[in-house]
Amino acid sequence: MTISRRQVVLSATGALALAAPVLAQAQAWPSKPIKLIVPYPPGGSSDIIARAISQLLSEALKQSVIVENKAGANGNLGADFVAKSAPDGYTLLLCDVGALAISPSVYTKLAFDPSKDLRGVTMLAYSPHMLVVHPSVPANNLKELVALSKKTDLNFAVTAMGSAPHVAGVAVERASGAKWVYVPYKGGVQAISDTIGGQTQVLMNGMLATLPHVQSGKLKVLGISKKTRMPLVGNVPTLAEQGLTDFESGTWQGVLVANGTPPAVIARLNTELIKIIRSAEIRARLTGQGAEVVTMLPGEQDQFFNRERSRWAKVVADANIQLD
Repeated sequence: MTISRRQVVLSATGALALAAPVLAQAQAWPSKPIKLIVPYPPGGSSDIIARAISQLLSEALKQSVIVENKAGANGNLGADFVAKSAPDGYTLLLCDVGALAISPSVYTKLAFDPSKDLRGVTMLAYSPHMLVVHPSVPANNLKELVALSKKTDLNFAVTAMGSAPHVAGVAVERASGAKWVYVPYKGGVQAISDTIGGQTQVLMNGMLATLPHVQSGKLKVLGISKKTRMPLVGNVPTLAEQGLTDFESGTWQGVLVANGTPPAVIARLNTELIKIIRSAEIRARLTGQGAEVVTMLPGEQDQFFNRERSRWAKVVADANIQLD
């Protein structure tokens, strides 16, 4: 079939006409304040990062960036809110991407599909989980804690049922032979507070939010859920070193938007967020609190999400963790 020059011109003109509204929208963006939704209570890892970057993002985009905590259902309430928001780049989600990947396996009635309804913008930081205990617990490593758990009841504080720390705790329990009594909370801050107070004895939580309490002596760290040691706490062995071969878990803070958000808007957000999180000021602040700066292109983040979803689905299925 022969295609005439006129047909080519008309085809190209039509494509440009279809693309014009999207391009115009992206070029005009942002023209009003942006909401940065944190789907957890204040004080956790995602909230710490959101408040660290919001002013710099506001300056870069020349629009107000408002951090809003919309907690509930282990982060799913806020994630659902963003997933069902207008796909225009004015409502962003900053959350633990790994925890979000666990939700489809844990919840039988999830109101949205993270893989279909959300798109990645960039990862920001990784903070390994710390396995900590109340200072009165007579154990100084994982082996001693496992042995103790078989002699006496140990209450394991769960930051939220079905959360990444919860599922990681289950994985440690199953791999090590430990026995915990799980005590659920509505967020990491309360779980940490009760472990400090002695109501619970064991906790796994992101290093970013937990390290200050270890440094103050209010909590005792037994291990880091990373394949290699963290320089900031180089004397603390990894769980992999203590018999859990290749074990790694943690909180992966990243930004997502509603599916359908113009690619040009996502690209702009990706560029600005990577500049901010890699800046000397933010990098130093996060490194000093036990987090590593990790950035990705949007497609890379989507791939990461799908890998994490597959990885943790097996742990959830083996442990038979199901929530409505």
